[in-house]
Amino acid sequence: MADTSVKIDDTTRDRLKALADSAGMSMKDYLAKVAAEKEHEKLLDTATAAFRRVIGEPGILDCFDADFGGLPPTAVHATPRAA
Repeated sequence: MADTSVKIDDTTRDRLKALADSAGMSMKDYLAKVAAEKEHEKLLDTATAAFRRVIGEPGILDCFDADFGGLPPTAVHATPRAA
């Protein structure tokens, strides 16, 4: 794949460079990672919206519980937690 240039202001470039450096990545690799993450977020948003539409239908949650056993019981910890 051929490389290309994108015009951005110096402040944005510096911010992206600092983020890439802190991740131990080149800016090229960092931007590719950010693009992939954003695409994944968009897919998750679409799936979440579809799931919310489906579970809003009457009887769907009851059918889900019948098929899959409902929610797991609340976990009880036998050992106390630190404050």
